[in-house]
Amino acid sequence: MHHSYGVGAASPKVVAAGHEALAGNRRGLRALLPFAGPAFVASVAYMDPGNFATNIQGGAAFGYRLLWVVVLANLMAMLFQGLSAKLGIVTGRNLAELSRDNAPKPVVISMWIVSEVGAMATDLAEFLGAIIGLYLLFHIPMLIGAVITGILTYAILTLHRHGFRTMETLIGSLVGIIAVCYIVETVLAKPNWHQVLYHSIVPWIGGPSSVFLAVGIVGATVMPHAIYLHSALTQDRIVAKNRRDVGRIVRFSYIDVIVALTIAGLVNLAMMYMAAAVFNTTGHAAVADIATAYRTLTPLLGNLAAVVFLISLMASGISSSVVGTMAGQVIMQSFVGFTVPLWVRRVITMLPAVAVVALGLNVTQTLIVSQVILSFVLPVPVIALVLLGSHRKTMGEMVNRPYVTALAICAAVAILFLNGVLIWTTVHPA
Repeated sequence: MHHSYGVGAASPKVVAAGHEALAGNRRGLRALLPFAGPAFVASVAYMDPGNFATNIQGGAAFGYRLLWVVVLANLMAMLFQGLSAKLGIVTGRNLAELSRDNAPKPVVISMWIVSEVGAMATDLAEFLGAIIGLYLLFHIPMLIGAVITGILTYAILTLHRHGFRTMETLIGSLVGIIAVCYIVETVLAKPNWHQVLYHSIVPWIGGPSSVFLAVGIVGATVMPHAIYLHSALTQDRIVAKNRRDVGRIVRFSYIDVIVALTIAGLVNLAMMYMAAAVFNTTGHAAVADIATAYRTLTPLLGNLAAVVFLISLMASGISSSVVGTMAGQVIMQSFVGFTVPLWVRRVITMLPAVAVVALGLNVTQTLIVSQVILSFVLPVPVIALVLLGSHRKTMGEMVNRPYVTALAICAAVAILFLNGVLIWTTVHPA
């Protein structure tokens, strides 16, 4: 890339392969491969430790009944990530840059502040997940685990010097580890597939506690920073030579989004139905944190299930922390034209997690609260994305069709409604 976001420079081989595909010299999977990658990087945000916390608590407390929230949130995520990728491809600019150019300065500053709060909440969740995994698997004290996680994520971030493909390959490998872990968990947990299918489609609301978790699941699944980041990952990755090529790149990016977020969605469903099958149906509905989930898994499913669970948690925490830092760079540099060295940002974003550990706060509850915060931040990039995507001056002939805009508005309204319900149930508890 031409931008110093820490997302990696253009890879000549990938760019050349991309132009070959656009010229019709590569077919099928070979044509898709040069364009695949950005959605897999963004998809890490949909499998972060915040998802572990909300999905495990949701499955343990309410069984299979909140699976429909996971499905709905994942469909919304596909829509928004697809539109974000398209925005970057068509305009050659990312969502934060376009927001800065099209909104009044006070609005831009407000958007930046809110988005930075969201990035901090994200990084808190991701960091804590890796720390918990190190503590439970290797008995490494949490404060030392924070330092180890910080060093690991910074080391991975330095790989962007070798081009975007190196970063995409590493993060894609970590996504693969998480997916394989949950295939193993599914085999061991033996969920009730009739219940899984039924509750993935049929909505259920329940009371204030289930609404709180539902909002947390949406906040953990549809991630504000991932929406900003995706447009930056595609904005000048493979630059189209003509308008026909723009349309083809957008179509390739949609396939990338569908594949990557289908994997992320299945992992999220597996997290919840595993908790429902193992904890809710065996009288362990009170399992409310990751550490208890790990300790309860061992007697219920055996040591393998518990170890696999922690491996997936650490892969999730480390990879999503890397992606969160990349997104933070995009948000800061694009909104205010201001950037800091990656190591400085890495240290700053570590501090909230270190504080939580040092103060002895409930780590999983902190994770869930961070996801609820994200759900409140989410309307900011979503509304900006809808407005810019439907703006002919910005998008030209590639302006979003009315039905796409209508779908995006409905999804944004659904998020605002869930947030409103949460506020109401908090102020007027049953």
